[in-house]
Amino acid sequence: MKYDLVKPNDPALRTSCEPFDFATGNAQELAEDLITTMEHYNGLGLAANQVGIGLRVFVLRGDPYAVFNPKIVDTSSQEVMLDEGCLTYPGLYVKVKRPSMIRVRFTDINGQTKTEKYTGMTARIFQHEIEHLDGGLFYNNASLYHRERGFNTQKKYLRHPERYTVKQP
Repeated sequence: MKYDLVKPNDPALRTSCEPFDFATGNAQELAEDLITTMEHYNGLGLAANQVGIGLRVFVLRGDPYAVFNPKIVDTSSQEVMLDEGCLTYPGLYVKVKRPSMIRVRFTDINGQTKTEKYTGMTARIFQHEIEHLDGGLFYNNASLYHRERGFNTQKKYLRHPERYTVKQP
């Protein structure tokens, strides 16, 4: 099943999500539906609250997989600034600085707890999606200058989307 994305002003995006309970929830079905939705919208990742589900789960592109109840347990001091976008905010890209390496503890679809180290784009996607699950918004991590610049470009995009190519980081 494909879900619809919530609107940018939906309170679900600013609310911390509840832990996923494997005893009462259907992890497989939820993961499949989130992956279907992410792929439909051509995303790199998708958090459950972006479709109005207030549970701590997100999915990633590539060989798609679901991450349940994630928690960042360590980060590197080295940070990287890159343009970042979000399915919930079409046409909005802002430069965001994030740690280049993270260590994350999460539960996989089979209920197994894992601790993994990620770098590069995977680390960035994990941080972005976990931020969603915590009720945060990616553009709040940007400087005022980069935020204003991103929102100004987004206004132009929303008026004339045919003039813009879709960016993928």
